[in-house]
Amino acid sequence: MNTIQEVQAALGLTPDGDAGPKTWAAIHAKVCLPSSPVVVAPGSPPLADPRSEKCIVTLLPEVQPFARALILKAVEAGITVKILSGTRTYVEQDALYAKGRTAPGSVVTKARGGYSNHNFGIAFDIGVFEGTSYLTDSPKYAQVGAIAESLGLEWGGRWKSMPDMPHYQLRPHWAKGAAESAMLNELRSRATTRAAVFTED
Repeated sequence: MNTIQEVQAALGLTPDGDAGPKTWAAIHAKVCLPSSPVVVAPGSPPLADPRSEKCIVTLLPEVQPFARALILKAVEAGITVKILSGTRTYVEQDALYAKGRTAPGSVVTKARGGYSNHNFGIAFDIGVFEGTSYLTDSPKYAQVGAIAESLGLEWGGRWKSMPDMPHYQLRPHWAKGAAESAMLNELRSRATTRAAVFTED
């Protein structure tokens, strides 16, 4: 039995050796929640780095295990990934939207506040690193994209209009097959309560 299977068995999960979102959620609940003792099998994969974790905790609970699983799966593929951006307020989104338009800099987004999945806790951006060096352009982004899709995440690198290689999001079940604009309209209407984002109508 390998280390991942040992961790899964200790957490009461099926020891299949696949460190997916359910495994990460169980590890996080055991290790990171204030009332939980720190019990992790020796040699088990590390949790997300502090910078990533700071962004991950801004995401909806349904999305957090996917972000942690992506980091682990990337490590298994020999790629160092950090989460650089999580949930943003409308004001923060508008400030990004202003870049290259009414503020100095280059255009980095086509989404105003309320029109980005980052505003609703379902999206995050990553960075690929070599040691401590951040890579702005690398074929490894495509490798990570494939890993993310295998976990069930949507990858911005697939977008036909302004592809976003570092961007990932978890589409709510009720939005499967819906156009992005329709999903965003519904997310805005649900914005009064984060808990409603993943609930069915």
